[in-house]
Amino acid sequence: MRSPEPDKRGAEAFFVSPFMRLARTHAIGAASDAAIAVTLAGSIFFSISPDDSRGRVALYLALTMAPFAIVAPLLGPAIDRAKGGRRLMIIGTAAGRAIAAFLMIDNVDSLWLFPLAFTILVLQKTYSVAKSAVVPALVRSEHDLVGANSRLALISAVSGMVGATVSGVLSLVGGPAFAAAVAMVGFVVTSVVATKVPRTVVAAEPAEEIEKAELRDAHVLLAAYATAILRGVVGFVTFLLAFEFRGGKEGLDISTLGSAAGGLTATARGVDISGDPAAPVWHFGVVLLLAGIGALIGAHLAPNLRERVAEERMLQMVLAIVGVGALFAAFSNDLFGAAVLSFVIASGAATGKLAFDSLVQRAAPDANYGRSFARFEARFQGAWVIGAFVPAVIPLNLVVGGFGVAAAAIFALVSYLIGKPAHEAVPWSSIRTLRPKGAGATPPAPAGTIDDSPAESPSTTPGQAESNPAELTIEDLRPSQPEAPAGTADFAYGWGNAEPIVSSVDGVEVDPIAETPRPPQRPDDTDDSGR
Repeated sequence: MRSPEPDKRGAEAFFVSPFMRLARTHAIGAASDAAIAVTLAGSIFFSISPDDSRGRVALYLALTMAPFAIVAPLLGPAIDRAKGGRRLMIIGTAAGRAIAAFLMIDNVDSLWLFPLAFTILVLQKTYSVAKSAVVPALVRSEHDLVGANSRLALISAVSGMVGATVSGVLSLVGGPAFAAAVAMVGFVVTSVVATKVPRTVVAAEPAEEIEKAELRDAHVLLAAYATAILRGVVGFVTFLLAFEFRGGKEGLDISTLGSAAGGLTATARGVDISGDPAAPVWHFGVVLLLAGIGALIGAHLAPNLRERVAEERMLQMVLAIVGVGALFAAFSNDLFGAAVLSFVIASGAATGKLAFDSLVQRAAPDANYGRSFARFEARFQGAWVIGAFVPAVIPLNLVVGGFGVAAAAIFALVSYLIGKPAHEAVPWSSIRTLRPKGAGATPPAPAGTIDDSPAESPSTTPGQAESNPAELTIEDLRPSQPEAPAGTADFAYGWGNAEPIVSSVDGVEVDPIAETPRPPQRPDDTDDSGR
């Protein structure tokens, strides 16, 4: 007898499922972005004097704000209504980055590198917005959405480290142009693979009032502000460390006899002629490596932590840890402190983003998640640019920058604690289940049982569910109850409220039928003795 063939559905799902098609696109794109970072580390971008480049960097950062402050609010709804609109954005951003990387190959030592680098930056962040919009439509259910975002974050971290390693080795062999070539090939492959992502309609209809009310809930707004500050801190630290390791000014050239004699005289008079040379390239490698490890750990830790701790507590813990890490970097003022800061910021940003996604699902069950996540992501990317703008314009060292990050994190934490709703009582350790759309009403009693539940409270308008503590009942905090077993109709006066039947106490058997159990008193029952 021939044995049955193995089930190939798992392998087929891995290669052809809609989510895995997006995951492959995301992985190749993340590796290519890492190759761009390696290209910049060995190019004129980090060798030119910071004083000469601050104005240019600030200008390009200001231009980077345009897509998120102007274009996204105007064109975003139209793109969401078009079938395949966000997929077209993914393909276009990958193709645009491939062209920019190709132009980088011959311009790694030219000032043209600056506009090319910021073009790639804008396209990369536009891709992040488009990705956030299509993920909800590519998962099997809303319960899988947070897990899908976690897997994408893990894929990004691993692929980024692989891309940085490959391009770094080639850069050591042939220079930064080789790393740019790796990025170009990667983006071309990304654009081709992205054509396999399904064409979906993110939001066919405008947002309804209930969706707007849920997204304006205090829990969502506080979490959004905290996540935006975290994203701004990421941009701030990125450019803070970039300028910190580049050095401030060039030293005196003493290659000729006259300049050497002048330098000797200046040294005798106490004048510093060594300048502030740029840090070795491997310093950038250490910071990038720690950032990748931090993002990997954060993406891996967040789903497990979410099953034990409420999302609000996760965000608050992340802000506290970021503040402590920033203070450590400020007091250490060395490469180790910068690496710790990079690790803490990357892991905190990954954990905080996944916590925010989960909180939105919990607090806004009637929202269109594709549209909502795209809008929030556009705002977060704008916060990143604003954070990066500060160290690009104002010369800051690691000490001042570390204290600034700590102040921002502490401010966000205190604001979160003060601004939370007064009735909020989320335990530090709580295991919850995501509530599907339309949930919240108490399910009808099973057949054969006596309905002994309290009368239904009056309906409320959207947005009052979180602000009125009287609406929070035990049924909202427990999963749906199973059907009552056969033969329990005489005892289960309310299967959802039934207590476990004790069969023995200290070894002495107890007959549960010996005495008819008395139903629990209703909240609206009153004592008839006084009538």
